[in-house]
Amino acid sequence: MTDAPERTESTIAGRLDALPFTRAHLKVLTGSGLGWALDAMDVGLVSFVLAALVAEWSLTGEQASWLASAGFIGMAIGASLGGLLADRFGRRSVFAVTMLVYGLATGASALVGGLAALIVLRIIVGLGLGAELPVASTYVSEFAPARIRGRVIVILEAFWAVGWTAAALIGYFVIPNLDDGWRWAFALGAIPAAYALIVRWGLPESARWLERRGRHTEADKVVAQFEASAAVSDAQRRRAAPVTMSTAPVRVAGGRVANLFSGEFRVRTLALWIVWFCVNFAYYGAFIWIPTILFSQGYDLVRSFGFTLLITLAQLPGYAVAAWLIEVWGRRTTLSVFLVGSAASAVLFGTATGAGGIIAAGMALSFFNLGAWGALYAVTPETYPTSLRATGAGWAAGVGRIASIIAPLSVPPLLGLGGAPLLFTVFAGFFVLAAAAAWALADRRGAALDDR
Repeated sequence: MTDAPERTESTIAGRLDALPFTRAHLKVLTGSGLGWALDAMDVGLVSFVLAALVAEWSLTGEQASWLASAGFIGMAIGASLGGLLADRFGRRSVFAVTMLVYGLATGASALVGGLAALIVLRIIVGLGLGAELPVASTYVSEFAPARIRGRVIVILEAFWAVGWTAAALIGYFVIPNLDDGWRWAFALGAIPAAYALIVRWGLPESARWLERRGRHTEADKVVAQFEASAAVSDAQRRRAAPVTMSTAPVRVAGGRVANLFSGEFRVRTLALWIVWFCVNFAYYGAFIWIPTILFSQGYDLVRSFGFTLLITLAQLPGYAVAAWLIEVWGRRTTLSVFLVGSAASAVLFGTATGAGGIIAAGMALSFFNLGAWGALYAVTPETYPTSLRATGAGWAAGVGRIASIIAPLSVPPLLGLGGAPLLFTVFAGFFVLAAAAAWALADRRGAALDDR
């Protein structure tokens, strides 16, 4: 941070940070979390669809890799553009558009007749999904009171486990048991998107973004709704805890993306990008391919999908523990510990033998990896001021999506070179690198967001 002078005043930010967690916060959290769960369900379904199409369409390893990576190509573009658009046009509007794109393309995926068309549609689906995730974490963080902000974001991330579990249930009960089961899976993935679109339009725009854009009356009206939900009186509102803010402006004349590498933000941006890249590579390389790897090891589709369902269930306790620790240990320590746990679990999974060993190591990997994701999504929007927050989060996610494109393509050659032990040792190395880079991030536990 710079040594710029600071000012202290009661602001929109101070009023938001003074609130308890209210029903209005719950509406924002669940409305955003629904979209988050749908994103996870779509990404998770691909891992099951992939295993089914390898059998049904006789896909080669290269073809399966491109199908797995296609959605992430779109997500890389969507994440980068979504953040820029959300800083310019508002968080809520971008939410709604992303869900519409995702829903239409997912529904169309159920009707395709060949691999090329499915790959194109997966890229379009990725555009919507990629834009949605960083904008959602930015949006929720801007409403959450400072003292519990990290915990709220981890709970938001926990909706990912809900969606991935739904994908595992669909994968286990629908795909192997119905003719063209993978088509029904995509159809089920599209239906809830219409509901999410309605929910999103019922949510308020970010008061911090409105104030930053000079729309003070609208910002005050939004905060007043939250205060009414908490039964805050006018007197209490006037006594809202002041926040200390830097008076140094954030220069965006050269472009928001360029400003991420200004003297104030350069180190944290590089560290954040390294963490996002490494975590995406290891997570998507492993979890997209787990059902297919198990299938190739001799387990039938039903059994490999059943193993994956059990492994997925360990995500929820991982999020729960991370949500508690993030306000006790702080962001960096929690993130680093869970990444080291992910590395150890990856090595164990790669060398596991027998059903019991595979399930136990997989559940440990799921527990630590998803807890790390929760901490990462908590720290990311806190890294930047309001004027750059969605852009910074979006570009970090976009860099991560580059890794998620590369990872599925890397799996077949790594398996060919050294099998599962080599593959998961490589993933462990990426987790260790991410754990080291995490210590260069800012830790703003309990601190007010920077509203410049």
